[in-house]
Amino acid sequence: MTQPAAPIRVAILDDHPVVREGTAAIVEGAPDMELVGTAATLEDARPFLDATVTDVLLLDLRLGHEFGFGVFAGAGTALPAVVVVTSYDYPQYVDAALRLGAVGYVLKTAPVIELLDAVRRAALGKLSFDVRPGRSRASLTARERQVVAALVDGLSNDEIAGRLGISAKTVESHLRRLFERHSVASRTELATRALRDGWLEVPPSA
Repeated sequence: MTQPAAPIRVAILDDHPVVREGTAAIVEGAPDMELVGTAATLEDARPFLDATVTDVLLLDLRLGHEFGFGVFAGAGTALPAVVVVTSYDYPQYVDAALRLGAVGYVLKTAPVIELLDAVRRAALGKLSFDVRPGRSRASLTARERQVVAALVDGLSNDEIAGRLGISAKTVESHLRRLFERHSVASRTELATRALRDGWLEVPPSA
């Protein structure tokens, strides 16, 4: 693969100190890369979210109470190429990353060489996705999707009913039909299926 002539300027946004420092060491050890800086929060990362400063941003998705996709919200300058580096092997996150403009999606369990390759590809304007997007979503009605989303959020039947303005019995009916249709035996199994198979959309503002 053709390498850019100048070192690739890389910034890291990850709230876990060990992961952040470990990734920084990997970048600093690559002869064709230069570490611009690291950050643990979206606010601290603002100086690096500029393509004139950073070529590639390695972005974690869960930043404490924040969601990493927030880097795309209201960007006043041209963003660097964004490579998501996460432990979440969920296709709806991959779909959201593509939709918002990320050029890569690498799992934290990937070999170091794959991470470095993703950085190099990003610097050349190429895509690098370790997880396949676009897995078939379940056919859900709008109400069923709302119920499943609330279930994934950890709400009880009564809390789901309160959120959606329906009765708890109606919630139970929706869940019973979903259990039967998708051959699952518990709320946990249904929520897990929804996440792993990408039933729910990740909103751009998440």
